[in-house]
Amino acid sequence: MSSETSENIESVLKETRLFPPSAEFSELANISSEEQYLELWNKAKDQPAEFWGEMAENLHWFKKFDTVLEGDMPNTKWFSGGKINACYNCVDRHLLTWRKNKAAIIWEGEPGDTRVLTYQDLHREVCKFANVLKKLGVTTGDRVTLYMPMIPELAIAMLACARIGATHSIIFGGFSADAVADRNNDAEAKVVITADAGWRRGKEVPLKSAVDDSLEKSPTVEKVVVVRRTGADVTMVDDRDYWWHELMEDVSADCEAVELESEHPLFILYTSGSTGKPKGVLHTTAGYILGTQMTSRWVFDLKEEDTYWCTADIGWVTGHSYIVYGPLANGATTLMYEGAPNWPDEGRFWEIIEKYQVNIFYTAPTAIRAFIKWGDEYPKKHDLSSLRLLGSVGEPINSDAWMWYHKVIGNENCPIVDTWWQTETGSIMMSPLPGVTATKPGSCTKPLPGVVPDIVSEEGNSLDDNQGGLLVMTQPWPSMLRTLYGDHDRFIETYFSKIEGCYFAGDGARRDEDGYYWIMGRVDDVINVSGHRLSTMEVESTLASHEAVAEAAVVGYPHELKGEAICCFVTLKKGDGSDELKQELKNHVRHQIGAIASPDQIRFAAALPKTRSGKIMRRLLRDIAAGKEQVGDTTTLEDYTVVANLKDSEG
Repeated sequence: MSSETSENIESVLKETRLFPPSAEFSELANISSEEQYLELWNKAKDQPAEFWGEMAENLHWFKKFDTVLEGDMPNTKWFSGGKINACYNCVDRHLLTWRKNKAAIIWEGEPGDTRVLTYQDLHREVCKFANVLKKLGVTTGDRVTLYMPMIPELAIAMLACARIGATHSIIFGGFSADAVADRNNDAEAKVVITADAGWRRGKEVPLKSAVDDSLEKSPTVEKVVVVRRTGADVTMVDDRDYWWHELMEDVSADCEAVELESEHPLFILYTSGSTGKPKGVLHTTAGYILGTQMTSRWVFDLKEEDTYWCTADIGWVTGHSYIVYGPLANGATTLMYEGAPNWPDEGRFWEIIEKYQVNIFYTAPTAIRAFIKWGDEYPKKHDLSSLRLLGSVGEPINSDAWMWYHKVIGNENCPIVDTWWQTETGSIMMSPLPGVTATKPGSCTKPLPGVVPDIVSEEGNSLDDNQGGLLVMTQPWPSMLRTLYGDHDRFIETYFSKIEGCYFAGDGARRDEDGYYWIMGRVDDVINVSGHRLSTMEVESTLASHEAVAEAAVVGYPHELKGEAICCFVTLKKGDGSDELKQELKNHVRHQIGAIASPDQIRFAAALPKTRSGKIMRRLLRDIAAGKEQVGDTTTLEDYTVVANLKDSEG
């Protein structure tokens, strides 16, 4: 084995099952054949300016662009000379069609309250709130923080910012006051939009009080707008704090959309850095709205009559791109739900699908694994026959969860689009096309048009099929981040310094003999056991294939002989576990992968530490496995008791 090969990630998972789309689905799909896909993909690769120039005809331009693409990564400009507005593309242009009376947003609150906003309704509310922002002194180029629950006012505030050219910075409602202050200060936010509180599992999540605390450390913030959501008691400071409903009473519903340069900053979204301050990922207007519009159409096969539901929180990029901007730019009907999937019981999502006859359902693998643990009886109580397409987002999905999703939720009739992308990419990069791609459980399959990936070694050399390595992008694409706000040097260092001329995603991957891509998780989630670099995702998938296991998270911890040893945190479908089951699971991994991947520790856990968006906080698990007394930042942790219980679990 050469030194270079030994540094590659060893891929141990093999999946041979294929699930082609039905002839009926393909016939009606927006992209309906392999030939059509290849024609689009090859043109985007070989003639990117011509391809994206043609795609940009799907947008409304106040002034057509002069140049499609200028420069190379990392410093690219798209659609120079063009004048555009993201809000106009999501709302106004639909008013000139029959869609003006179509539902734009269907909203359900956790307590069961509901609202439907047509495109005309949405336009009126957005224009009014844009005028509110202007009255509060917000001008084009200012930054506005949104720290809100999943209510329609969040989408309205986003679009109002976009309408007047203010750059929004949405902070997920689970973050602490200190985290809000850090983000306010980095963005130099002028105004904060919040609510008294939001609902989560029947409890009020205080938001205004966290904003109050954050403002003690946020000197740039001048005004706060508060939506009355739960009726919680809050403190209102004169000449600083204003109620949303009062400000909206006496403003005009006429507000022209500002004609903005293509590269005008649309939003900043902070993503946690492994060290130091969070990274403010900056996306600009034209390229981002084009990327989200086209990928929504291609991947979700959006049709006029669809009711589409992405279960993400708008505080994360999935919500930005695939609850608000992408669907609305297509004139779709997008569903928003405020609360938890298990309130008042574990059937809430399936009840919502039945109630609104949802056709497209886009959720995260961690949610799917929770559904499996809760039991098939919940989805089986509801009529899910309206579903025609399922999606997965957020992390690699293990094949057993994929198969459950396919059989129990999709009734073996729905294509599954397993999507790979990131906050930084802005829109989906790799995914099955539901009318074209024969899917393999656990694979995000192939790159979309305009996406030119490669798998390379640490030295940047392209690797052969079925060799695990670093996933890079070799060509720019319109929706890519432009910088880290206020820190362009960090942007270049983080994404473009590892492999020259390429964007490095931070993920490991392999490409199989059919050209399908398999994401192997974050490169920093690779364990080096006795010189073998193993993907934690593959060990997790193997554990999850055992009939007793609902979910598993695998981390490495220091070992004086092996360098690193494998610790597995395992949540069972039922029961507390036993020494016998620990040994059985170790043998299962040994049998499926080999002795190299045999776990050193297995710890049974009633729950794993997760953010409210459902991501497992593996760095906390690494600290616990290593026996550290203090674990890292727990700001976004959903349930703090989980960490204490894990510390008490035995290896």
